[in-house]
Amino acid sequence: MEAIDKQIEIVLSKVRPFLQREGGDVEYVGFKDGVVYVNMVGACEGCAYADADISQGIETILVEEVPGVIRCDSVMHAPLDILDPYLKRKEEQYKKLDEEK
Repeated sequence: MEAIDKQIEIVLSKVRPFLQREGGDVEYVGFKDGVVYVNMVGACEGCAYADADISQGIETILVEEVPGVIRCDSVMHAPLDILDPYLKRKEEQYKKLDEEK
């Protein structure tokens, strides 16, 4: 994992407890051209406030704390070269869960 990915994960770990209190969470999808892509999960998935949480909360903290970050956006807007590795990671997670059953 690159240094900027680690910095982003550290910042997201600061945000997670607030989302988790409400039954939600945020997943780091990837970073490209100054944009961090995240996926809102749990109670945050499909929530009317999810976009505001991303733009007014998560984005603000990431821009302030991680040099090079200029914006945060939803996974729905991620380019394919960011989305493909994320989907492969998710597929591996589901395979491991199936194997554990």
